[in-house]
Amino acid sequence: MKEQLLDNTSGVFATSPDKQAGASDLKELRAKIGQQALGIDFLAGALGRIGDASAKR
Repeated sequence: MKEQLLDNTSGVFATSPDKQAGASDLKELRAKIGQQALGIDFLAGALGRIGDASAKR
């Protein structure tokens, strides 16, 4: 709890341009996480079908 407070105190005193820079970084990171989640889901599905008869064409 204390660590969260210490980590987030800089945001309280940040100026508007500083907050905007952080928001764009956050947007990019969320997009990257979404891409990775899609890749993981795809690969998990593909690996789950390896022994399936439909996987053998």
